[in-house]
Amino acid sequence: MSPKKALVLVVDDDIRMLRMMKRILELEGFQVLIANNGDTALKTFDKETPDLVLLDIMMPDMDGYTVCKRIREFSQVPVIMVTARGDDKEKVEGLDIGADDYVTKPFSASELAARVRAVLRRIGSQEKPHDAIFSYKDLVIDFTSRRVIVNNEELKLTSTEYKLLSYISLNAGRVVTPDQLLNKVWGEEYIGAPHLLQVNIARLRRKLGDDAKKPDYILTRPGIGYIMTKPA
Repeated sequence: MSPKKALVLVVDDDIRMLRMMKRILELEGFQVLIANNGDTALKTFDKETPDLVLLDIMMPDMDGYTVCKRIREFSQVPVIMVTARGDDKEKVEGLDIGADDYVTKPFSASELAARVRAVLRRIGSQEKPHDAIFSYKDLVIDFTSRRVIVNNEELKLTSTEYKLLSYISLNAGRVVTPDQLLNKVWGEEYIGAPHLLQVNIARLRRKLGDDAKKPDYILTRPGIGYIMTKPA
C-alpha cells in the first residue's frame, strides 16, 4: 500500500497564482485544496483538516495574518506564509503570530516544493529521548504524548515550537548554538537565518511565561547560543 499523500491547503486571492501553486504541488505528489479568500480557507480547513497551509499574506477582506491567527486558535497545523516582498518585518510578523515558515514571491517551483517538504519533514520527525519525561521547576515535557505543561497548565505549542523546546531540553546543561538549532529544527538550508530563530525563541518564551531579561527556562549566552539548566 502506497503512503498517504500529504494534504496541502493553498490560499491566495490571485487565481492564476493559486492554480500555479496547485499544479506545482500536485506534480510533487501532494494532494491540494484551494481557497481564494480567508473565509473560504477557514471553512475548508474546518471541513478537510489539511496537513499544511500555504497562506498568502496580502488578501482583501481577511488577510493572511488574520487567517493564521484564526487557525492558531484551534489548531497547530503547520502554516507557511507567502509574501510578495522580501521585507524582514513582514516575515517576522508572520512568524510571531504562529507561522512555521515563509516563502517570498517570486519563487521557483523547486523552492516552493522544498519549503513544503522541509516543514512537513521536521514536523514528522522527532528524536526519541532517553527519558520519557523532562521536568525542571514548573516545566514538564512529556515526550511520549508530546505535551508541554507549565504551572499545571498544558501549553498550545506549534510543532516547530515543540521541536525547538525539545532539542534545547534534550541538551540541558549544554549550550546549543543558533546554527545547531536552525539545522536541527529547520534544516541546513536555514543556517544563517538568525531572525527566524530569534522570533521563535521569543514566542516560545512568552508561552512558557519566561521573562526575556531574566528567564527561568531558556537562557541566552550572548554571542554563543542558548542553554537550559540540567535538572538535578
